[in-house]
Amino acid sequence: MTEPRSWLFVPADSERKITKALESEADAIIFDLEDSVAPAQKATARNILKGLPKHSNGPEWWVRINPLGSEYLKDDLKLLGSAYVHGIVLPKAEGGADIVQLAHRTGNIPIHAIVTETAASLFGLLSYRDPKSALVAMSWGAEDLSAALGASAKTDADGNLSFTYRLARSLCLAGAVAAGVQPVDGVFADFKDTKGLKAEAEAARREGFTGKLAIHPDQVAVINAAFTPSADDVAHAEAIVAAFEAHPDAGVLSVDGKMVDRPHLVQARRVLERSR
Repeated sequence: MTEPRSWLFVPADSERKITKALESEADAIIFDLEDSVAPAQKATARNILKGLPKHSNGPEWWVRINPLGSEYLKDDLKLLGSAYVHGIVLPKAEGGADIVQLAHRTGNIPIHAIVTETAASLFGLLSYRDPKSALVAMSWGAEDLSAALGASAKTDADGNLSFTYRLARSLCLAGAVAAGVQPVDGVFADFKDTKGLKAEAEAARREGFTGKLAIHPDQVAVINAAFTPSADDVAHAEAIVAAFEAHPDAGVLSVDGKMVDRPHLVQARRVLERSR
């Protein structure tokens, strides 16, 4: 499977919600053992995950463990040895050293790090560059960051994200691209606002994100559509690739009446990869 477009969170202690998540069209499901599961329910959540039958197709299965240093981490990691999962989602990551520390305990299991949930994390977004790393994706979160900063709101008077959170989002995007891993946009909290989700997801795709976190199955179709290249996008990308294949020594070419150069070729190849 190529990079997941939709990453759907589901509380790991709710069999009803897990069933709905598994019935969705999400590319990846994140079984959450952290924020959405109360301390008294964490053991129950692990037991539910242990009982899920291994699947051969469908969405990737990921588990959001509790943070490094948490009293629950040891039991979370034991679960990974007894339940089928594709990868680990690490919350409250603060730098590349956290990925190294986790990988030493889990081997080569892929890691998706949520990288903007603490104040210190904003200063470490370049530290994830490591060609030997198990890291495969980075996403950002505003809820935990606002709590860490003592903020009373994440938005301005117009309802838009305040500068600090827009900065966190941009740093996540740049940090992920610098590390050569998938940049994943954060959650859109109002799952009933389909129009707002569509606008945010399409904006994220234009900026360079290739996937988005979801908190409700109803968000999945909108996210998948936003991150799936249209037929026109694919046709234009194919034309660019074909033009450079026909003229491999050219630096600049005309395609569909517009001048394109090597950066356009790189982007065209990305579009074709995502279309597959």
